Amino acid sequence: MRAGDALPPLEIPITRTLIVAGAIASRDYQDVHHDAELAHQKGSPDIFMNILTTNGLVGRYITDHFGPTTVLRKVAIRLGAPNYPGDTMVLTGRVEEVDGDTATVRVVGANGIGKHVTGTVTVTVPGAAAGVPAGAAGNVSSEGPA
Repeated sequence: MRAGDALPPLEIPITRTLIVAGAIASRDYQDVHHDAELAHQKGSPDIFMNILTTNGLVGRYITDHFGPTTVLRKVAIRLGAPNYPGDTMVLTGRVEEVDGDTATVRVVGANGIGKHVTGTVTVTVPGAAAGVPAGAAGNVSSEGPA
């Protein structure tokens, strides 16, 4: 884990199910996240993803990369272009700063109409300061001794 390291991109298909399930899971019952007709009446071309679902996807992106022992210390994001059904959001990240086993990662999630989410995530990765590869601290083999 070094400043300047790029995280591999993660493509997330934006489906109606993802949008509605995310809204329900986060108890966001605003009609624009589940009712296309009411979303149209309010000026939106379709339902769209809520910020809590986006926040969860950003967290997943980071922990998938750094491993299951990763601790999210701070997630600071801003929404831009909406995520509508039928599009794909591509999350990308770059490590901006490292201090021991703590890093700040710049994250961008873009879709077909622009940047959906931008921000930073501060994480602690146990073992990172000791040179343990990203994600390896929590990996356990199911195989016995060689």
